[in-house]
Amino acid sequence: MRTIQFREAIAEAMSEEMRRDESIYLMGEEVAEYNGAYKASKGMLDEFGPDRVIDTPISELGFAGIGVGSAMGGNRPIIEFMTFNFALVGIDQIISNAAKIRQMSGGQFNCPIVFRGPTGSAGQLGATHSQAFESWFANCPGLKVVVPSNPYDAKGLLKASIRDDDPVIFMESEQMYGDKGEAPDGEYTIPLGVAEIKREGKDVTIVSFGKIIKEAYKAAEELEKEGISCEIIDLRTVRPMDHDTILKSVKKTNRLVILEEAWPFGNVATEITYQVQSQAFDYLDAPIIKINTADTPAPYSPVLLEEWLPNYNDVIKAVKKVLYK
Repeated sequence: MRTIQFREAIAEAMSEEMRRDESIYLMGEEVAEYNGAYKASKGMLDEFGPDRVIDTPISELGFAGIGVGSAMGGNRPIIEFMTFNFALVGIDQIISNAAKIRQMSGGQFNCPIVFRGPTGSAGQLGATHSQAFESWFANCPGLKVVVPSNPYDAKGLLKASIRDDDPVIFMESEQMYGDKGEAPDGEYTIPLGVAEIKREGKDVTIVSFGKIIKEAYKAAEELEKEGISCEIIDLRTVRPMDHDTILKSVKKTNRLVILEEAWPFGNVATEITYQVQSQAFDYLDAPIIKINTADTPAPYSPVLLEEWLPNYNDVIKAVKKVLYK
């Protein structure tokens, strides 16, 4: 297969779907004339024109609302936030309208819309630009939450998200747009709600998603040198969550470590922990360990930021702890 960048996978997914369906359009800040803040919509204005690739003012509440209304009217918008930190300005449209309109209208309206953009920290951007809101959106019934970790998954999952008849929160990472990976030339989609075992193992299960999963891969490589075999599961979709894949793996390895770039309180790892202890408690040979950021706003200092973020050394320590080594 060919090798493409993460940003190219995103642009290809949107372009292919827009060629297939004229009701799909892209709207957001700098998506058109500038080819996207991270060049994830490069070339799309030239191909589809200003009626379908639309630059907006700095007005997330406004263009999120336009997207929701047009989705109810029969379109399939893709709304790009320059970062999901800015989505907080438009979160009322996402939570109060997009997520609820199908139920509140008695099924008369659905809202086939994708809200996409970067999540989590991206280096020294300060506390207000370094937040991971996956668990916030996943907490809301009516929303689907997707967090890919590589170009292949990004393209397949984004195409599936655009075709979905419900609102989807599609969360990327500024630090992944340049990542390269294999992806086929032909048409493919990846169903939402299906996790993938990225690495087979027998001693411990590590569950993660998004860019932080790279730290799990590094840890697994180091632990393999010591004869410790790690099974790594990439959630890919946070909601709906693939509990079956996680439970099957834990029943095999009997140990679980969860790695997530989010604050410790009430996050995705907390939900996984509950599901595993409630459905597979008798299979556990050690308490579950979840690895998160420090319970503070993200620091700007590079030294403090390095301490704040989880890394592969944290994963190695957690794995050895559940193995009593």
